[in-house]
Amino acid sequence: MTSRVEAARPDKLQKPLRARAYGVVRWLHLYASMISLLVVLFFAATGITLNHPEWVLGTAQTTHTYSGTLPQNWQRDGQVDWLQTAEALRAAHSLKGRVSDTRADDQEASISFRAPAYAADAFINRADGSYTLKVVAQGPVAVLNDLHRGRDAGRAWAWLIDLSGGFLLLVALTGFGLSLFFRKTRAAAITTALGGAVLLLLLMGRAASG
Repeated sequence: MTSRVEAARPDKLQKPLRARAYGVVRWLHLYASMISLLVVLFFAATGITLNHPEWVLGTAQTTHTYSGTLPQNWQRDGQVDWLQTAEALRAAHSLKGRVSDTRADDQEASISFRAPAYAADAFINRADGSYTLKVVAQGPVAVLNDLHRGRDAGRAWAWLIDLSGGFLLLVALTGFGLSLFFRKTRAAAITTALGGAVLLLLLMGRAASG
């Protein structure tokens, strides 16, 4: 026989659908907000620095030019061994970044390395393996700006940007969804959202038209 205590105990499965939906949306909003907190701070800060390229603090550029000669095994059977070439240049000049471009003709070969706010380009004489290398690097703020853009940051960082965008979208939608559960805030939330959307579209149209 079921006791009075057991009979009076609320069954979670018997909760109204509205209450269960609210609980799920609230849980998603809370934890998505915590996960994306640093993402929001990063993209907010770098959004400001990107919008003000005249701020030179942390974006100063340095340029260095080097020359040298590659080891004999940089070519095999008349073909450039790009892996050997890249590793030889990395070892000689502490280069960073990924190989982004390679080109070769009968007289000259070139190889480029790219990373956020960093570029290294080597031009190699195919006859004797002598080369000229130009390295351009910018400061830490420029690095952060390129990370914001996803420029030359690699596939893993591109996936992180996509994932971050998904979390921010989830935070926004669940935050809006939470406001719809309460009658007192529902009308204000919808009105504010519509007003913000209209304002954004107007500003976008004005910016696009110049």
